[in-house]
Amino acid sequence: MRLHDLDRAVDPVEEDAFAVGLVDERQPVPLRAEPGVALDEIVLGKAEKSRDCSDVRIVQAHEAGPAAAVAASLAFIPDRCRPGARSARTPAMRLLITGGCGFIGSNFVRFILEHYQPEFVTNVDALTYAGNPENLAGIAEQYADRYEFHRADIADRQAMDEIMSRHKYFAVINFAAESHVDRSIDSPENFIHTNVTGTEILLALARKHGVKRFVQISTDEVYGSLGPEGRFTETSPIDPSSPYSASKAAADLLALASFKTYGQEVVVTRCSNNYGPYQFPEKLIPLMITRALRDQPLPVYGDGLNVRDWIHVDDHCRAVTAALLDGRPGEVYNVGADSEMRNIDVVELILETLGKPRSLINYVTDRLGHDRRYAIDSSKIRTELDWKPIHEGQSGIAETIQWYLDHSAWWEPLLNR
Repeated sequence: MRLHDLDRAVDPVEEDAFAVGLVDERQPVPLRAEPGVALDEIVLGKAEKSRDCSDVRIVQAHEAGPAAAVAASLAFIPDRCRPGARSARTPAMRLLITGGCGFIGSNFVRFILEHYQPEFVTNVDALTYAGNPENLAGIAEQYADRYEFHRADIADRQAMDEIMSRHKYFAVINFAAESHVDRSIDSPENFIHTNVTGTEILLALARKHGVKRFVQISTDEVYGSLGPEGRFTETSPIDPSSPYSASKAAADLLALASFKTYGQEVVVTRCSNNYGPYQFPEKLIPLMITRALRDQPLPVYGDGLNVRDWIHVDDHCRAVTAALLDGRPGEVYNVGADSEMRNIDVVELILETLGKPRSLINYVTDRLGHDRRYAIDSSKIRTELDWKPIHEGQSGIAETIQWYLDHSAWWEPLLNR
């Protein structure tokens, strides 16, 4: 759904008018429609008369301005799908988000609830060490009629079957994953359990219960390591280096095979390294922030020259939303912000921002199978889905540092997990 720029083209309306979340700029966009229009009934796409209220298309013509396009496209909505005649079969879009108490998942839950209404969210999380209910503190109270939580393991077929039997879901967005490379080296079986078996179970149950879309959240690590030049594209060979990335690669292939075998509407997103609020403090940026704040040594693997392409979690959430609503079934979309930084440069930026000495840096033995460089070519999602990042690397990291400074009560209890 590409609704950017509408805030500059649509006049203000009454307070009770329906608002669609402005994806690019994180602001509500008022549309002249009565309350009750479901989000999955307003999707920019091909200009054609819809025969099904669950799949109405509103199109922006190539040469028309946004306001004119919205007005013109209303003509393509069947009468029974107009405001006040919502389809009984799809009263609103309900999403099943797995891993919604983790770092990226919790940010996505917040993003959807804050920017899309009246959509419903069912959050399923096993609450392992990185799943933290405090990531969504206040959400259940603020969105009591639109949000529910179930504690469950996605690899528990019976539990997930029961959950998916309770509602008619538009989509499953699978964020649930074991994701820390060091832990995968020590206990690869846990990664196979969640990332591979769990994904297979979700795919099968989505088919069983008639879920329309399935978005598999993956990682650029499935491609392995790059040399000093070039970027990963969606057609780059899969060449994982760790049990973690191997398990994610297996999950991707299961998802894509479900499209080829069963015709299941599957979309896979592969994102670069995320940073931002609510990231568990074992990952590089929050680990360095929290240790520097306590004047503890900052462990840096090897020579610190490993390169990662950093992206703010909010930009990732916007990309997932674009893939959910507009992504072509059976396709992979790389998500990156063109923000390559060496690990040591990230660490030094954190120290400089906090006013801490460089002497806190402590070089340690390199990780086994440590990939040297990741870099993402995200031109496909930018071109096809009109997505682009809005956070710049260094300023985004500075904002993240400030967030951890302001939220010590959130991260301090996590340090001993």
